[in-house]
Amino acid sequence: MSDENEVRLGHLNLIDYSRASTQWAGKGSLHEDGGALLYAGGSWIPVVGNGAFRTDEAADPVPFLAQADAFFGRRKRGYGVKVRDDGRDDDLHAACERHGLVPLGEPTPQMICHQRLEVPDLPEGISLSPVRDERGVADFASVDTDAYAAYGMPADVFVDMFDRPLRLLADAQTTIVVAYRGVQPVATALTFFSGGVASLQWVGTVAAARQMGLGRVVTVWATNVAFDMGATSVTLQASPMGEPLYAKLGYETRYRYREYVRWTAPA
Repeated sequence: MSDENEVRLGHLNLIDYSRASTQWAGKGSLHEDGGALLYAGGSWIPVVGNGAFRTDEAADPVPFLAQADAFFGRRKRGYGVKVRDDGRDDDLHAACERHGLVPLGEPTPQMICHQRLEVPDLPEGISLSPVRDERGVADFASVDTDAYAAYGMPADVFVDMFDRPLRLLADAQTTIVVAYRGVQPVATALTFFSGGVASLQWVGTVAAARQMGLGRVVTVWATNVAFDMGATSVTLQASPMGEPLYAKLGYETRYRYREYVRWTAPA
């Protein structure tokens, strides 16, 4: 498979993940029609909980954004649109600007890995456990609640996004690992498989356990699990804190996503 095709599949995997994640939340809902995927997750937050993707790259961005406004307006929520900077979404970029959506922060690198990673030694006192029960899902959510607070993420987001743990556990495309220091959950990562490739989501380490190399530990575990599942490549959208780590491990940036946000519910 060509690298270009794997890059395209990585974007489609992100769409698939957004679609699947609506099933893991009691307040999740989904609409797919006319080249648009509109997903409302369990949380109110626009940036990661609610968003719109074009499933047809040739779809006119103006009616696409009108669909998004109508869908999220009925739910009294804002939403986000991820726009690639590799030329494929130039029309969508211009439409978001004209339509009054606001760019959020710096563009996020879409990174890709093509091979298994060398497994590091575990720090003393650390163990890894795949999530197999509701307690594990709660530990996963608690780790990321702490980890993403550094970016201003409200404390209720992860609880609301994963409040149907049995559905998450039943999803054969999804694997989660949690690192424990004794009995305390301290780091986590989620692997999502679709279309022959996989992505890493919600890699996080609690503030009290940073500088221990745990981000590397869970990233390597989750990446290698993806290849065990049959993935030909693994992608992720890196945070500013995580990008240098992923580059050292062997992930390479292929393009960047600019997030455009409608912060308040459309009229």
